[in-house]
This record gives sequence, structure tokens and C-alpha cells, in this order.
Amino acid sequence: MAATLQEMLLTPDVKPQVVADCQALVQQELSSKSGLSATALKVAYKAVTAFAPGYYQETVGVMLPDMAYQLEPFWADFTASGGSEFGDYLAKRSGEVAEALLAVTDDMAGASERATIVKAYKAVRGGAGKNIEAALPNLGAMVQKYA
Repeated sequence: MAATLQEMLLTPDVKPQVVADCQALVQQELSSKSGLSATALKVAYKAVTAFAPGYYQETVGVMLPDMAYQLEPFWADFTASGGSEFGDYLAKRSGEVAEALLAVTDDMAGASERATIVKAYKAVRGGAGKNIEAALPNLGAMVQKYA
């Protein structure tokens, strides 16, 4: 039986590497953006990363299990279909995958008592889907690295 994403990504020795890779992916995606919408993203990112030392890394670590859970049905279908590139698979289902991942961040924002973070999230939430969709090939490649 194929390993689940949680089995692959959340072991104590692998999870810190995945968190670091997620942070690098976010930074890579941000640096590739330009224009007015990119400015809003970069301001929100700065607000989150400057909020408190370690907060951003901790938050990525907290989100990872839920993100893996949301990606699991896509991973299971990908592996069952014998696909070769998980990033391509995700990109072909971009709208559905983006909404699944946004469910995690929406839930976190809804439960957060940190007004600064919630305000930053709400400022970029409207365009978040298309930004996630653009990152899916790289996200899939990063996930597949641990398969």
C-alpha cells in the first residue's frame, strides 16, 4: 500500500524539512510576482513574518497536517493513476486544489484572535486562489520529493 502524505510529510525527522521547503516555496512564489497585487501579498507576508519571532515557522508547522489532509485525496488519485508529476496533476485540478487548501487557511483565520494577522489575510484572500493555482506545479514537485 502506498504511503499517505501524512506518513511521508509529518514524521519527526521529515516535518522540519517540509516546513523549511514550504517557507522557501512561499518566498520563491512571492519573489516571482510583480505589480499591485504582488505589493499587497508582500505587505501581508511582511506583517505575518514580522508579527513575532518564530510565529510564521510555527504557523506553517501547524498548518502542515491539515494541508496534507486536504491534499491526500489528490495524492491517492495521482498514485492510483500512475502519474509521473504530482505538480502537473495538481495544476490540472487547480481550482479544486486551491479551494481545498484555502479551507485550511480560512479556518485558521476564522479561529485566530490575532487581529493583525487576520487583517493581513483578509487583504489578500480575494486573489489567493489564483496565487495558489500558480504555485501548484512547484508545490506538487516539493511534495513528490518526499515520496
